[in-house]
Amino acid sequence: MRYTAAKLFAAVAIATSLTTVAAGTALADPTGTPAAQDIVGTGSDTIQAVLNQLSTDYNASLTAAHDTTSPRLYSWDATGSSPIVPKTGASSITRPNGSGAGISALNANTSSTVNFARSSRGPVSTDPTSDDFVTLAEDGVAWAAPSGGVAPSNLSTNDLYAIYVTCSITNWNQITDVSGYTGPNAPVHAYLPQTNSGTRAFFLGAINTANPGVAATPGSCVQSTLVEENQGVAPSAFASDNDALAPYSAAHYIGQTVGGHTTSSDAPGTYTIRSIDGVAPEVSNALNGDFTATNYGRNVYDVVRDADWTANGGSNALQNIFGTNGYLCNNATAEADIASYGFQVLPAGACGSVTHN
Repeated sequence: MRYTAAKLFAAVAIATSLTTVAAGTALADPTGTPAAQDIVGTGSDTIQAVLNQLSTDYNASLTAAHDTTSPRLYSWDATGSSPIVPKTGASSITRPNGSGAGISALNANTSSTVNFARSSRGPVSTDPTSDDFVTLAEDGVAWAAPSGGVAPSNLSTNDLYAIYVTCSITNWNQITDVSGYTGPNAPVHAYLPQTNSGTRAFFLGAINTANPGVAATPGSCVQSTLVEENQGVAPSAFASDNDALAPYSAAHYIGQTVGGHTTSSDAPGTYTIRSIDGVAPEVSNALNGDFTATNYGRNVYDVVRDADWTANGGSNALQNIFGTNGYLCNNATAEADIASYGFQVLPAGACGSVTHN
């Protein structure tokens, strides 16, 4: 489901007026070990920052209501020390980095260890049918390159497929379909995130002209060094590579550059997001609805076990947080958080909706 015009206007207004969220300061990893009853997640790098903010504000809302019994919400970052003990009494697990790793951790453990996985991709055929993908917000996946580099402001889907899959474009002087651009004689250094990345899988599916929507196998010309997604600063391998390009979440970029949500390791550096097929991913400091209406638009999700989601007839902590009538989809502070971090707020009924494999 796409934006209504009114909803798009509201989200743009929020995104352009907020540089920080008025409620509590978002935390990274939990400052202490969450309680056994708490709702704890891992996974995607793309939505970890907004989930950190949402968890901070959700927990603050319970405190403000003098609610001392409801489970709190916590989210472990994709990177950091490993292994982790997600909650009190949980098994020690390798820290999941990326959507795929978070979903694997969800399915390899019970709710006594982890309750949900952050995911920047939707369900695929290899996911268990017992996984519920609960929609959170909308994003778009663009590509980024350093502002002082040699890449053009736009590439076509055919260009990206030739760069990342067939390797028929390996030099910037082979880009001939961008008006006003004459590429220098310089190698194309195409980077991808690590293999568990939902952004990687989605991007390789979006550019796959041979089998659209199915993640293509990268060609041998793609850089063997894998990078942490949505980061253009050291220690990222492409932080100082003027010949580079990489997929980049447009929402995460807007959250960094407009919302001001950066850290020393989570920032774009000199990288800027670029157009695909002549459509810009960002307009007026917000996601461009024309861009998210293409095959580069995607929803992002919180993935839960169906048995947990439907427990007690649906009257449970997961639905109170993630559901259509839950906090993340029906609270003004949560909506402001989502927009401030660059994502499009979905209309009523879309946020909290569930899809399966």
